[in-house]
Amino acid sequence: MQRMITILGPTASGKTPLAAALAAEIGGEIISADSRQVYRRMDIGTGKDLADYGAVPYHLIDIREPGTKYNLFEYQQDFFDVYEAIRSRGAVPILCGGTGLYIEAVLKGYHLSPVPQNQELRDALEGKSLAELTLMLKELKAKTGSNMHNTTDVDSCQRAIRAIEIETYNIEHPTPRRELPPVDSLIIGVNIDRELRREKITRRLKARLEGGMVEEVKALLDEGIPADDLIYYGLEYKFVTEYLIGQTSYDEMYSRLEIAIHQFAKRQMTWFRGMERRGFKINWIDATLPMEEKIERIKQLWQ
Repeated sequence: MQRMITILGPTASGKTPLAAALAAEIGGEIISADSRQVYRRMDIGTGKDLADYGAVPYHLIDIREPGTKYNLFEYQQDFFDVYEAIRSRGAVPILCGGTGLYIEAVLKGYHLSPVPQNQELRDALEGKSLAELTLMLKELKAKTGSNMHNTTDVDSCQRAIRAIEIETYNIEHPTPRRELPPVDSLIIGVNIDRELRREKITRRLKARLEGGMVEEVKALLDEGIPADDLIYYGLEYKFVTEYLIGQTSYDEMYSRLEIAIHQFAKRQMTWFRGMERRGFKINWIDATLPMEEKIERIKQLWQ
């Protein structure tokens, strides 16, 4: 069975056309790793560019209604359902996107818990010291038989409270765990020069605004999705919503959004560099190479 290929890179690096062209050539199907493309009718702002896929099957796009909050636990479960189905068909799974946390979670096989927030418990724990919270957590973990991750569970009060919340929930609602294994994958990074990336981001933002992005957000507001829910999705939805509800002018919305997307691309690259430090081998390919050459290089690495 052929191993999976992962194509990652910052926004505007050309990941999607590359993944689609590669999939068409090797009999692949694309699994999106984008935390906002899961939402229906949020097309222009999330940059779905569905025309790029041509006849290539794609997954985990348009699977949730706007206004809901999709999380990493759900993504991991959904990814594995799709991944196993693609493999059963003898096709090649190609994971493609820029949400580093989603990519890392499925490649590493994070063990996550579907635990909702418990506001009552949070309120009761507020004001307790880290030492007190750590002691409480140790006692709870002794009851559930789970391991104490000294550094990660209690490196802040906030994380300790979340860990207590999870352990309390697990005592009250024992759930069968679906252990999701790490996934072996060739990882390709699309490397785009900073200045070219900035230029592409600016050009793309103008095109999206001219292509109806403001109207898209207005339609979501008109169908009754609360402004706060759209602001929660960040970037385009945050800034355009603030403009539409009269908090900012059009020019201010544009300039703040442009800066925010540049900052977002920089954070994406920081995450990918962090993945390399955490032991992932990313094979970087120059974004400006001709498509045929990029595909040839990936095939050589993959075979």
